[in-house]
Amino acid sequence: MAAVESQSIDRPHERRPFKDHGHMDVVTLGDFTMGKGTFEPGWRWSEDVKPIAGTESCEATHTGFCLSGRMTVRMDDGTEASVGPGDVVRIEPGHDAWVDGDEPCVLLDTGVAAYAKPAG
Repeated sequence: MAAVESQSIDRPHERRPFKDHGHMDVVTLGDFTMGKGTFEPGWRWSEDVKPIAGTESCEATHTGFCLSGRMTVRMDDGTEASVGPGDVVRIEPGHDAWVDGDEPCVLLDTGVAAYAKPAG
């Protein structure tokens, strides 16, 4: 294996469309996966990804960085947090989330190896 691997997120290995309202561009290098999620206004996990994932809430652990836009995350216990530009986040499994406002929320995320992929 090469000592250095590189792939532009603008030319992802895979694009995973959500049901509506955006997509996840995914680059995988060895055992490392990075996604760039574009969550358009109106996106909500329980409407746009739940039909793909087939789980009651998001079961991914997300670690990432918000480039632009805003999103609210609600944990299954009702706890909520807002994510915005410049925020570094860690989100445990068991949550819903939605875009706030009229601007797409763009996130870089390392917790996407199986995110928005049909269960199977």
